[in-house]
Amino acid sequence: MKFFRKYHKWFSLVATLFILLFAVSGIILNHRELFSGVDVSRKLLPPIYRYNNWNLAAVKGSVKAGGDSILVYGNIGVWLTDSTFKTFYDLNDGFPDGIDNRKINTLSWSPVAGLYAGTLFGLYHFNLGKWDKVRLPFGSARVVKALQHGDSLLVMTRSDLFMSTSASGYRDFHKIQVPKGENSDGKIGLFKTLWVIHSGEVYGLAGKLIVDGVGIVFIILCITGLIYFFVPYRLRKLNDDRSRSKWKQFNRSSLKWHNVLGSWAILILILNTATGMFLRPPLLIPIAGERVAKLKYTKLDSPNPWFDRFRDLIYEEESGRYLVATSEGVYYSDDHFGSELKSFPVQPPVSVMGINVFEQINTGRYLVGSFSGIYEWEPFTGQIIDCITRIEYHDTGESGPPFGNVTVAGYIRCDDSTRLIFDYAHGVFALEGRNPVAPIPSTVVNASPISLWNTSLEIHTGRIFDPILGPFYILVVPLVGLATLFILVSGFIAWWLARRHKNKVME
Repeated sequence: MKFFRKYHKWFSLVATLFILLFAVSGIILNHRELFSGVDVSRKLLPPIYRYNNWNLAAVKGSVKAGGDSILVYGNIGVWLTDSTFKTFYDLNDGFPDGIDNRKINTLSWSPVAGLYAGTLFGLYHFNLGKWDKVRLPFGSARVVKALQHGDSLLVMTRSDLFMSTSASGYRDFHKIQVPKGENSDGKIGLFKTLWVIHSGEVYGLAGKLIVDGVGIVFIILCITGLIYFFVPYRLRKLNDDRSRSKWKQFNRSSLKWHNVLGSWAILILILNTATGMFLRPPLLIPIAGERVAKLKYTKLDSPNPWFDRFRDLIYEEESGRYLVATSEGVYYSDDHFGSELKSFPVQPPVSVMGINVFEQINTGRYLVGSFSGIYEWEPFTGQIIDCITRIEYHDTGESGPPFGNVTVAGYIRCDDSTRLIFDYAHGVFALEGRNPVAPIPSTVVNASPISLWNTSLEIHTGRIFDPILGPFYILVVPLVGLATLFILVSGFIAWWLARRHKNKVME
């Protein structure tokens, strides 16, 4: 018992700050829309969180809006510029307050339907100089693609595909039933399973609230543990018996709550800690490609074969073919979703973080970019060319790191001779031709803080420690996770042994 008490105390003292940070940030992460209006100045964070050379996914893509006008969009919202990329005009009026509410996943424009933007929380239409939210059957779901062809407007969320036409003024949307993939096994990624268990989303809002409770328990355990550690030092300085008695009573009450909460919640605390450890490298790497059966009677057990799997969409006019990028690869449909989607046997590497660039270069040739790099891909011939090295890529079948040397967050094709890549860490550079993009202006920087949610994500993933630890920051989550597991187990054993000893004495 002395052994477990001793090391429970000292491990806890070292890990308490990290556990508190993870608990508070985890509660915020569970309620993105609730906290979407709260921002944090980038000046309060380390320099790596400040925009420089259009890094940090500032730009995801662009849309030509006629003449010399170009609309760029991404984490900075929507801005109007021209081919010189030197002057930028803010086009974010109408989005709700908070940078999270104007993070743009997709932008679509045509002379027929006008301008549409897909955000984290829905679809918006640009009307009379401001953005109006479009009422859709899926409410505030994340829109990953808005695609126009002919008089049709297709809107893809992470789980569903909807369509509207000019006949309804692009207001009445009907759901397109997208058939399953030909190689569908009815399973789901182990990474996704652990993710929703860790967040509690596996049981919807009720599950999230339960995990919020887990976070609150961790916070209380940390505070009561610190009280139990520091009160004896306080007592040594007190000579007044009455004050000493009050402090002792306060300490006993604090310890009681510490033991009760810790012993009753031990299993769910261990489960939450263990699942969180596998959501970050290096423990993420061995599970990234694993698939498991869907958990029955949970949110994952959805009849929709594409639940939370859609990522992007291309319609190839020449062939009448749809290409659907998902979290499990790219599929295609030659019959307007009339039959099972077909899978390409050879596909370019895509980071577990998801696809960020999906563009048609010409008929049968596409551009695919993610944090694993950027590739020119001919799916029907199987040829994959690394756009940076110009070397043909061959899949070795071995799982590698989730990030490549170039972490592609965005792409712009200015003309036939100029293509720009937006690297998440280092910013914009020219894949071909000259880079015409001027340094990011102060008007854009000042209008683009970081959201409280993203700040919490940086804390929760341990990336906030990168400026201090360098690449070793990836060890923060697994090491703190292991320490937390030891703290929980040792604390429970010490409590159980003490309780058993007390019962024996009473007998």
